[in-house]
Amino acid sequence: MTLPFDGAISHYYEEDAPKDIRKAVQMAHKDDILNPSYPYDTEIGKQAYRDQYEALQIELVKLQAWVKSSGQRVAIVFEGRDAAGKGGTIKRFVENLNPRGARVVALNKPTETEATQWYFQRYISQLPAGGEIVFFDRSWYNRGVVEKVFDFCTDDQREHFFSQVIDFEKMLVDEGIHLFKFWLNVGRAEQLRRFIARERDPLKHWKLSWIDVEGLKRWNSYSRAIRETLYRGQSTHAPWTVVRSDDKKRARLEAIRHVLLRIDYDNKDPQALGDPDPLICGGPDIWDA
Repeated sequence: MTLPFDGAISHYYEEDAPKDIRKAVQMAHKDDILNPSYPYDTEIGKQAYRDQYEALQIELVKLQAWVKSSGQRVAIVFEGRDAAGKGGTIKRFVENLNPRGARVVALNKPTETEATQWYFQRYISQLPAGGEIVFFDRSWYNRGVVEKVFDFCTDDQREHFFSQVIDFEKMLVDEGIHLFKFWLNVGRAEQLRRFIARERDPLKHWKLSWIDVEGLKRWNSYSRAIRETLYRGQSTHAPWTVVRSDDKKRARLEAIRHVLLRIDYDNKDPQALGDPDPLICGGPDIWDA
Protein backbone atom coordinates (compact mmCIF):
# COMPACT_ATOMS: atom_id res chain seq x y z
CA MET A 1 0.00 0.00 0.00
CA THR A 2 1.29 3.44 -0.93
CA LEU A 3 1.24 5.74 2.08
CA PRO A 4 0.22 9.38 1.67
CA PHE A 5 3.06 11.91 1.56
CA ASP A 6 5.52 9.01 1.13
CA GLY A 7 4.98 7.86 4.70
CA ALA A 8 6.00 11.19 6.21
CA ILE A 9 3.89 10.61 9.32
CA SER A 10 5.51 7.23 10.02
CA HIS A 11 8.90 8.79 9.41
CA TYR A 12 8.16 11.52 11.94
CA TYR A 13 7.00 8.93 14.45
CA GLU A 14 10.10 6.77 14.01
CA GLU A 15 12.74 9.47 13.67
CA ASP A 16 11.63 12.89 14.92
CA ALA A 17 8.90 12.53 17.55
CA PRO A 18 9.94 13.33 21.14
CA LYS A 19 11.01 10.17 22.93
CA ASP A 20 8.26 10.32 25.56
CA ILE A 21 5.59 10.75 22.87
CA ARG A 22 6.98 7.86 20.81
CA LYS A 23 7.11 5.64 23.89
CA ALA A 24 3.53 6.51 24.87
CA VAL A 25 2.29 5.50 21.41
CA GLN A 26 4.40 2.33 21.36
CA MET A 27 3.22 1.13 24.77
CA ALA A 28 -0.46 2.01 24.36
CA HIS A 29 -3.30 -0.46 24.11
CA LYS A 30 -6.31 0.34 21.94
CA ASP A 31 -8.48 2.00 24.59
CA ASP A 32 -5.73 3.61 26.68
CA ILE A 33 -5.78 7.34 27.41
CA LEU A 34 -2.33 8.61 26.47
CA ASN A 35 -2.48 12.13 27.88
CA PRO A 36 -1.23 12.02 31.51
CA SER A 37 -3.15 15.21 32.38
CA TYR A 38 -6.49 13.91 31.09
CA PRO A 39 -8.92 13.60 34.03
CA TYR A 40 -9.86 9.96 33.35
CA ASP A 41 -7.68 6.87 33.00
CA THR A 42 -9.95 4.98 30.62
CA GLU A 43 -12.54 5.74 27.95
CA ILE A 44 -16.21 5.90 28.84
CA GLY A 45 -17.91 2.48 28.80
CA LYS A 46 -19.73 1.49 25.62
CA GLN A 47 -23.14 1.04 27.27
CA ALA A 48 -22.93 4.29 29.23
CA TYR A 49 -21.99 6.10 26.04
CA ARG A 50 -24.78 4.46 24.03
CA ASP A 51 -27.45 5.30 26.63
CA GLN A 52 -26.45 8.96 26.85
CA TYR A 53 -25.94 9.30 23.12
CA GLU A 54 -29.39 7.98 22.22
CA ALA A 55 -31.08 10.28 24.74
CA LEU A 56 -29.19 13.31 23.43
CA GLN A 57 -30.04 12.45 19.83
CA ILE A 58 -33.75 12.67 20.64
CA GLU A 59 -33.16 16.06 22.22
CA LEU A 60 -31.28 17.25 19.13
CA VAL A 61 -34.27 16.35 16.98
CA LYS A 62 -36.48 18.37 19.34
CA LEU A 63 -34.06 21.28 19.08
CA GLN A 64 -34.19 21.26 15.30
CA ALA A 65 -37.99 21.10 15.29
CA TRP A 66 -38.07 24.18 17.52
CA VAL A 67 -35.50 26.01 15.39
CA LYS A 68 -37.56 25.36 12.29
CA SER A 69 -40.95 26.26 13.78
CA SER A 70 -39.69 29.41 15.48
CA GLY A 71 -37.39 30.61 12.71
CA GLN A 72 -34.38 30.69 15.02
CA ARG A 73 -30.82 30.63 13.73
CA VAL A 74 -27.99 28.59 15.23
CA ALA A 75 -24.31 28.72 14.24
CA ILE A 76 -21.85 26.29 15.82
CA VAL A 77 -18.13 26.81 15.21
CA PHE A 78 -15.72 23.89 15.57
CA GLU A 79 -12.02 24.59 15.91
CA GLY A 80 -9.27 22.50 17.42
CA ARG A 81 -6.01 20.66 17.11
CA ASP A 82 -5.59 18.56 13.99
CA ALA A 83 -7.13 15.10 14.59
CA ALA A 84 -8.98 16.36 17.67
CA GLY A 85 -12.26 14.98 16.34
CA LYS A 86 -14.02 18.00 14.88
CA GLY A 87 -15.46 16.13 11.91
CA GLY A 88 -16.54 13.16 13.99
CA THR A 89 -18.27 15.40 16.52
CA ILE A 90 -20.11 17.30 13.80
CA LYS A 91 -21.15 13.96 12.28
CA ARG A 92 -22.77 12.98 15.60
CA PHE A 93 -24.59 16.30 15.79
CA VAL A 94 -26.18 15.95 12.35
CA GLU A 95 -26.67 12.18 12.22
CA ASN A 96 -30.41 12.28 12.86
CA LEU A 97 -31.18 15.85 11.80
CA ASN A 98 -33.09 16.82 8.67
CA PRO A 99 -30.39 17.92 6.18
CA ARG A 100 -32.73 20.57 4.80
CA GLY A 101 -32.30 22.50 8.01
CA ALA A 102 -28.83 21.41 9.15
CA ARG A 103 -25.84 22.33 7.03
CA VAL A 104 -22.09 21.74 7.40
CA VAL A 105 -19.72 24.42 6.11
CA ALA A 106 -16.12 23.39 5.40
CA LEU A 107 -14.55 26.03 3.19
CA ASN A 108 -11.46 25.53 1.07
CA LYS A 109 -8.63 28.04 1.14
CA PRO A 110 -9.70 31.45 -0.21
CA THR A 111 -9.85 31.93 -3.96
CA GLU A 112 -7.89 34.77 -5.54
CA THR A 113 -11.04 36.90 -5.46
CA GLU A 114 -11.85 36.02 -1.84
CA ALA A 115 -8.31 36.88 -0.82
CA THR A 116 -8.98 40.49 -1.86
CA GLN A 117 -12.22 40.73 0.16
CA TRP A 118 -12.83 41.64 3.79
CA TYR A 119 -11.58 38.64 5.72
CA PHE A 120 -14.99 37.76 7.25
CA GLN A 121 -16.89 38.23 3.99
CA ARG A 122 -16.93 34.66 2.73
CA TYR A 123 -18.17 33.39 6.08
CA ILE A 124 -21.08 35.84 6.21
CA SER A 125 -22.75 34.25 3.19
CA GLN A 126 -22.68 30.90 5.03
CA LEU A 127 -24.46 32.09 8.17
CA PRO A 128 -27.80 30.41 9.01
CA ALA A 129 -31.11 31.58 7.61
CA GLY A 130 -34.25 31.38 9.72
CA GLY A 131 -35.00 27.83 10.83
CA GLU A 132 -31.47 26.62 10.11
CA ILE A 133 -28.54 25.19 12.08
CA VAL A 134 -25.10 25.63 10.51
CA PHE A 135 -21.97 23.78 11.62
CA PHE A 136 -18.65 25.40 10.73
CA ASP A 137 -15.88 22.81 10.33
CA ARG A 138 -13.17 25.40 10.95
CA SER A 139 -13.97 29.06 10.66
CA TRP A 140 -12.68 32.62 10.65
CA TYR A 141 -10.33 31.56 13.45
CA ASN A 142 -8.02 30.06 10.82
CA ARG A 143 -6.34 33.45 10.90
CA GLY A 144 -5.66 33.18 14.61
CA VAL A 145 -3.98 29.76 14.51
CA VAL A 146 -3.19 27.95 11.23
CA GLU A 147 -2.40 31.07 9.23
CA LYS A 148 -0.11 32.28 12.00
CA VAL A 149 1.73 28.97 12.40
CA PHE A 150 2.36 28.63 8.64
CA ASP A 151 2.91 32.32 7.86
CA PHE A 152 -0.13 32.44 5.57
CA CYS A 153 -0.89 35.92 6.89
CA THR A 154 1.21 38.83 8.10
CA ASP A 155 1.35 39.90 11.73
CA ASP A 156 -0.50 43.09 10.78
CA GLN A 157 -3.29 41.09 9.13
CA ARG A 158 -3.62 38.91 12.22
CA GLU A 159 -3.70 41.93 14.52
CA HIS A 160 -6.41 43.44 12.34
CA PHE A 161 -8.39 40.22 12.66
CA PHE A 162 -8.20 40.27 16.44
CA SER A 163 -9.21 43.93 16.49
CA GLN A 164 -12.45 43.03 14.68
CA VAL A 165 -13.45 39.50 15.71
CA ILE A 166 -15.08 40.39 19.04
CA ASP A 167 -17.26 43.08 17.43
CA PHE A 168 -18.01 40.81 14.45
CA GLU A 169 -19.33 38.09 16.74
CA LYS A 170 -21.27 40.60 18.81
CA MET A 171 -23.07 41.69 15.65
CA LEU A 172 -24.06 38.08 15.00
CA VAL A 173 -25.37 37.62 18.54
CA ASP A 174 -27.15 40.98 18.53
CA GLU A 175 -28.78 39.91 15.26
CA GLY A 176 -30.31 37.00 17.16
CA ILE A 177 -28.03 34.17 16.05
CA HIS A 178 -27.31 31.55 18.70
CA LEU A 179 -23.51 31.34 18.38
CA PHE A 180 -21.39 28.58 19.90
CA LYS A 181 -17.60 28.31 19.63
CA PHE A 182 -15.92 24.98 20.42
CA TRP A 183 -12.21 24.37 20.72
CA LEU A 184 -11.47 20.62 20.69
CA ASN A 185 -8.13 19.76 22.22
CA VAL A 186 -6.17 16.52 22.15
CA GLY A 187 -2.86 15.48 23.69
CA ARG A 188 0.27 15.19 21.57
CA ALA A 189 0.67 11.40 21.78
CA GLU A 190 -3.01 10.78 21.01
CA GLN A 191 -2.84 13.15 18.05
CA LEU A 192 0.13 11.24 16.64
CA ARG A 193 -1.59 7.89 17.21
CA ARG A 194 -4.63 9.11 15.26
CA PHE A 195 -2.47 10.39 12.42
CA ILE A 196 -0.68 7.05 12.15
CA ALA A 197 -4.06 5.27 12.02
CA ARG A 198 -5.20 7.58 9.23
CA GLU A 199 -1.99 7.03 7.29
CA ARG A 200 -2.48 3.26 7.42
CA ASP A 201 -6.18 3.28 6.54
CA PRO A 202 -6.88 3.90 2.81
CA LEU A 203 -10.42 5.01 3.67
CA LYS A 204 -9.03 7.86 5.78
CA HIS A 205 -6.24 9.12 3.53
CA TRP A 206 -8.50 11.98 2.43
CA LYS A 207 -8.38 13.32 5.98
CA LEU A 208 -4.65 13.98 5.73
CA SER A 209 -3.06 17.06 4.22
CA TRP A 210 0.36 18.63 3.93
CA ILE A 211 -0.68 20.95 6.76
CA ASP A 212 -1.22 17.94 9.04
CA VAL A 213 2.17 16.45 8.24
CA GLU A 214 4.06 19.69 8.73
CA GLY A 215 1.98 20.58 11.77
CA LEU A 216 3.35 17.60 13.68
CA LYS A 217 6.68 19.42 13.84
CA ARG A 218 5.09 22.65 15.06
CA TRP A 219 3.32 21.58 18.23
CA ASN A 220 4.78 24.39 20.32
CA SER A 221 4.04 27.03 17.69
CA TYR A 222 0.46 25.80 17.57
CA SER A 223 0.24 25.92 21.37
CA ARG A 224 1.33 29.57 21.48
CA ALA A 225 -1.12 30.53 18.72
CA ILE A 226 -3.98 28.60 20.35
CA ARG A 227 -3.37 30.14 23.76
CA GLU A 228 -3.41 33.64 22.31
CA THR A 229 -6.50 32.94 20.18
CA LEU A 230 -8.50 31.57 23.10
CA TYR A 231 -7.57 34.61 25.15
CA ARG A 232 -8.10 37.28 22.49
CA GLY A 233 -11.22 35.67 21.00
CA GLN A 234 -12.94 35.33 24.37
CA SER A 235 -15.99 37.49 25.20
CA THR A 236 -19.11 37.35 27.34
CA HIS A 237 -21.38 37.29 24.28
CA ALA A 238 -19.42 34.60 22.40
CA PRO A 239 -17.28 32.63 24.86
CA TRP A 240 -14.99 29.78 23.93
CA THR A 241 -15.99 26.31 25.06
CA VAL A 242 -13.02 23.96 25.32
CA VAL A 243 -13.67 20.23 24.95
CA ARG A 244 -10.91 17.82 25.90
CA SER A 245 -11.17 15.10 23.27
CA ASP A 246 -8.60 12.45 24.14
CA ASP A 247 -11.68 10.29 24.62
CA LYS A 248 -13.74 11.00 21.50
CA LYS A 249 -16.94 9.58 22.96
CA ARG A 250 -16.87 11.80 26.03
CA ALA A 251 -16.09 14.79 23.82
CA ARG A 252 -19.07 14.14 21.55
CA LEU A 253 -21.47 13.75 24.45
CA GLU A 254 -20.30 16.91 26.19
CA ALA A 255 -20.35 19.08 23.07
CA ILE A 256 -23.91 18.03 22.23
CA ARG A 257 -25.02 18.39 25.84
CA HIS A 258 -23.48 21.88 26.05
CA VAL A 259 -25.55 23.19 23.14
CA LEU A 260 -28.77 21.58 24.33
CA LEU A 261 -28.41 22.92 27.86
CA ARG A 262 -28.04 26.48 26.63
CA ILE A 263 -31.06 26.75 24.33
CA ASP A 264 -34.61 26.86 25.69
CA TYR A 265 -36.30 24.71 23.04
CA ASP A 266 -39.78 23.18 23.27
CA ASN A 267 -40.38 19.88 25.13
CA LYS A 268 -36.92 19.91 26.65
CA ASP A 269 -36.25 16.90 28.91
CA PRO A 270 -33.70 17.85 31.61
CA GLN A 271 -33.42 14.26 32.76
CA ALA A 272 -32.42 13.12 29.27
CA LEU A 273 -29.78 15.83 29.07
CA GLY A 274 -28.02 14.73 32.23
CA ASP A 275 -25.31 16.71 33.99
CA PRO A 276 -22.37 18.34 32.21
CA ASP A 277 -18.82 17.22 32.99
CA PRO A 278 -16.74 20.33 33.77
CA LEU A 279 -13.53 18.32 33.57
CA ILE A 280 -14.16 17.63 29.88
CA CYS A 281 -16.13 20.68 28.74
CA GLY A 282 -15.51 24.17 30.09
CA GLY A 283 -13.87 27.50 29.51
CA PRO A 284 -10.34 28.25 28.29
CA ASP A 285 -9.01 27.48 31.78
CA ILE A 286 -9.27 23.73 31.06
CA TRP A 287 -7.29 24.01 27.83
CA ASP A 288 -4.29 21.67 28.00
CA ALA A 289 -1.20 22.60 26.01
